[in-house]
Amino acid sequence: MSVIDALAARLRSELGSGQVLTDRQQLRTYECDGLAQYKVVPALVVLPRSAAQTAAVVRACAEAKVPFVARGSGTGLSGGALPHAEGVLIVTAQLRSIVSLDPADERATVQPGVINLQVSEAVRDFGYYYAPDPSSQQICSIGGNVAENSGGAHCLKYGFTTNHVTGIEMVTPAGDLVRLGGAAPDTPGYDLLGAFVGSEGTLGIATEVTVRLTRLPETVRTLLAAFHSTDQAGAATSAIIAAGVVPAAIEMMDALAIEAAEAAVHCGYPAGADAVLVVDLDGPSAEVRSQFDEVTRLCAEHGAFETRVAADDEERALIWRGRKSAFAAVGRISPDYIVQDGVIPRTALPEMLRRIAAVATEHGVRVANVFHAGDGNLHPLVLFDDAVPGEAARAEAVSGAILDLCVEFGGSITGEHGVGADKTRFMPRMFTDDDLDTMQLLRCAFDPFALANPGKVFPTPRLCGERPGRHQGAHPLQVAGVAEVF
Repeated sequence: MSVIDALAARLRSELGSGQVLTDRQQLRTYECDGLAQYKVVPALVVLPRSAAQTAAVVRACAEAKVPFVARGSGTGLSGGALPHAEGVLIVTAQLRSIVSLDPADERATVQPGVINLQVSEAVRDFGYYYAPDPSSQQICSIGGNVAENSGGAHCLKYGFTTNHVTGIEMVTPAGDLVRLGGAAPDTPGYDLLGAFVGSEGTLGIATEVTVRLTRLPETVRTLLAAFHSTDQAGAATSAIIAAGVVPAAIEMMDALAIEAAEAAVHCGYPAGADAVLVVDLDGPSAEVRSQFDEVTRLCAEHGAFETRVAADDEERALIWRGRKSAFAAVGRISPDYIVQDGVIPRTALPEMLRRIAAVATEHGVRVANVFHAGDGNLHPLVLFDDAVPGEAARAEAVSGAILDLCVEFGGSITGEHGVGADKTRFMPRMFTDDDLDTMQLLRCAFDPFALANPGKVFPTPRLCGERPGRHQGAHPLQVAGVAEVF
């Protein structure tokens, strides 16, 4: 009996046969996350229904020295939940209970399979909501948000997931259930909670998350400003922030992204716009009124030829529909596309967009630009047709060149999608060997046997038993090309 067969038998006896999948066709359901160009069929899929069952699965993997990968809703865009061909995929989607709601203390505790938007829906009648709002918030899960430190359109004002998580219950790579943080705003000692949020499943699996609730604003105003160029829209964005106005969100779309959104959801953006800004202002009514006047003035000064203001929630939803649908919408104008995620200083937006256009032209592909303009988080969509020989390779080259440009401008290779499997090769372009070695020392402290989501984040795995520094003679795993000794 193979190790996987023995593990499957053990888990069936502990969890029940319906929660352990071994059929090839069932396994293929989980071969990728939202980044479909990477596909790996897992050796085993397990669907625990409680924290205790999750710990039992991880404990069994640890004893058998079998790698495991956690998966939530599978909406990630970096291959972070890509399975291991010889490992176990642990799907947390059935851990979907809201454990407690405590509006008085502005906290909610939920299991990792709870959908992002469900948290806001559960507390809306109390006058609260959960601020992080990825575009996939209708289907993405809190556990995945924690793993990737997800943001969203409104992270400009309200921050990322890490700013809204005060505590977690987690399963360590050894299979122990432990708690980090709690309901309090902060805890003494090392910030292990901060290390866990955004660790992409490499330090363990969250089984319960305590989140901070945010009071619903008194007033929300949404406006759409149309420009004849992305340069104008970028300049308007910088002017708004420089004026001391911090909108809840400032989103930009270029002409190609607008074309895709119109084809998909008929959002009715102004004809002839080569760029639009979607701006949300929220807070006390007097403050929003003052900010609104300032934003409309600055947009006009920087070339906005039309400004629309949402009169009610229905019109607000229509304005946002085009932006929220942007990733899927490009499927209307291109059979295939790559969603990229990088960050630059927002003042570099005009030059960055010109450089992206030049790279795209050089390689003969199109790029639609959608991004969080307020904090410089870019989401270029590289369009191609996989049926045309060589076009996919050219698209990948453009995608990589965009990340190189982000680093050149002093930014980052990821803003909110994570590194996952997709960007591991770019990590050395942003960090030195010593930087990467130090990060992996932390990983090894949590996971000395490198079983938790191996092959993600770092370009090569660290041999956790080795002391830092170069050594004479090659380790057998190094010779085999499996690992690098730091």
